[in-house]
Amino acid sequence: MNIMIDTIAAIATPPGRGGVGIVRISGPKAFLIAQRITHIELLPRQAHFAKFYDQNNLLLDEGVAIFFAGPHSFTGEDVVELQGHGSPIVLDLILAAILQQGARLARPGEFSERAFLNDKIDLLQAEAIADLIDAASIGAARSALRSLQGDFSKLIHALVVQLIYLRTFIEATLDFPEEDVEFVENAKVIEQLMQILSQLERVIESAKQGVILKEGLTLLILGKPNAGKSSLLNALAQNDVAIVSEHPGTTRDLIKESISVKGVPVHIVDTAGLRDHADVIEAEGMKRALAMLQKTDLVLWVIDALDVKNIDDKYIAAELKKFFQGMESVVQALPFIIVVNKIDLVKTQAHFSQVKLHFNSEEKVVSLVQLSAKYAEGLAYLEDAILKNVSMGNDCEHSFIARRRHLEALQQAFGFLQKGLMHYQVQHALELLAEDCRLAQVSLGAITGEFRSDDLLGSIFSTFCIGK
Repeated sequence: MNIMIDTIAAIATPPGRGGVGIVRISGPKAFLIAQRITHIELLPRQAHFAKFYDQNNLLLDEGVAIFFAGPHSFTGEDVVELQGHGSPIVLDLILAAILQQGARLARPGEFSERAFLNDKIDLLQAEAIADLIDAASIGAARSALRSLQGDFSKLIHALVVQLIYLRTFIEATLDFPEEDVEFVENAKVIEQLMQILSQLERVIESAKQGVILKEGLTLLILGKPNAGKSSLLNALAQNDVAIVSEHPGTTRDLIKESISVKGVPVHIVDTAGLRDHADVIEAEGMKRALAMLQKTDLVLWVIDALDVKNIDDKYIAAELKKFFQGMESVVQALPFIIVVNKIDLVKTQAHFSQVKLHFNSEEKVVSLVQLSAKYAEGLAYLEDAILKNVSMGNDCEHSFIARRRHLEALQQAFGFLQKGLMHYQVQHALELLAEDCRLAQVSLGAITGEFRSDDLLGSIFSTFCIGK
């Protein structure tokens, strides 16, 4: 049966007891079913005190009924919300009575899916609903709300409008091949393409931040045994998550903890100390620690301030090369923060600076923070360095939430436009430029749902909770 013809219903409030529970109905029979349940005439967009009855006229509960006439509703269809007492038993009875009247149980995310299919929201806004519900930090919640209000969608729409405008010149030029070069130059097509690429690059950077706000930043703590890695984890988490001991090799496996740094979710992974001579269990812990490099966004390399007098670029580079032989390209690509710990023992003040390292004959600028994990001195410097290294800044006030699929589509569009630019500049191939621009527009359209597949919609909305 067509989902747009069915009337659907579900409990919209979380499982468990509460002061109020809501049952939502949407579809062509929603108004009729609600009147049979409440025995009263419902006026649009007005709250009615009502009693709720089953098909045998047995009283189930009493509360508030609100009718939203389509298309002026969340789903674009007739929608009714019955707000009763938050007893799971009572809500189940009300839902059962609604289903007896001809509605069916909604699938996960089906209300939001109908809102999307009825053009009440685009796909970005639909996903933002789920992201807002699942937000793990204040920053993520605020960013999801901005996406829900359409901030991200407006950026994508502006890019699509510019692409359409650009394509009109290119397509028109293809109709007059004898004037193609002059026409393109006069229309400043290449200049427009460069502007779109520049704007798209900025959106990609914002989307990267949005992905971090949704999924969190994975932060890996590495260093020699007894450098204070576990103490640093405990200090950041403000909890005794890891065992701290003076004996080297206390941590032998990966220890994970999730925190929030100024609104940004951070998943910290503490690891076994890296050293030359280790027993079998320690060696396995070191192997797992190095394997995590492929899955991390940022590395904290912890150094014991008592280990060496001069912690400079030469010392740091030598230490990193010693433990990352054959992995220089990984070290070069990953953001590193050097954390000099235990400054309380050497009477040094906490501070933040930078050092220059060289890997694969390339310069790498690395943040260096001196702190005391034991006394939580200098942690603010470290938090600032963490956000700076992932380009998050000190707050998330202007960020929007994003998903991996959004970032991949943006990068795909950027790749098509770069290829199109090359096709014209090298070969003057307008046909290829036109096709690359079209493909870029399709990639951008997939983000908002302008171009979509049923498989994509099924995958997205199946992750929603029932009632949404």
